[in-house]
Amino acid sequence: MLIEIIRNTPRWVFLLFIVLLVMGYQQSRDRTASRRSITILPTVFLILALYGVVSAFGTDPVGLALWALGVALSVALYIKLAIPRGVRFSPERQIFHLPGSWQPLLIMLAIFFAKYSVEVIRARQLPIADTAEFTAIVSLLYGLFSGVFLGRAVVMWRKAQFSSSQRITELR
Repeated sequence: MLIEIIRNTPRWVFLLFIVLLVMGYQQSRDRTASRRSITILPTVFLILALYGVVSAFGTDPVGLALWALGVALSVALYIKLAIPRGVRFSPERQIFHLPGSWQPLLIMLAIFFAKYSVEVIRARQLPIADTAEFTAIVSLLYGLFSGVFLGRAVVMWRKAQFSSSQRITELR
């Protein structure tokens, strides 16, 4: 059964998996990033997660509401915990100094395997795919996962705002 699932997986899925591994590895290294570049990843994952909910379950209001709840919960948790830690913002250069972390890779892989599993369940037309519970769990999970990247970005944007206002105060 597993071999059959892998054989029936489109080739682009394996390419996407490799791209995610590369992106995740890059995030494990210390790096600098602009405001624009830290906005791209959360935007992409929010759009993909919302598309995942709509493509799997249509515009079911419960699914969409649970997706939005998942996003909100992740963002709130990241703000509360001030994750990621060690981020510095240079107001002069308008760039972030980001410590390396394996967390983005783990989240990307979790999203990938969750989405892959959902698509396998739907493709095999397993009875669970048509239940309200499945819709609710998957929608919430997609929201929680994509909200992680938005939460990280919000914490970084707030750091930039604080650093910029602190710099203005120092200049006075």
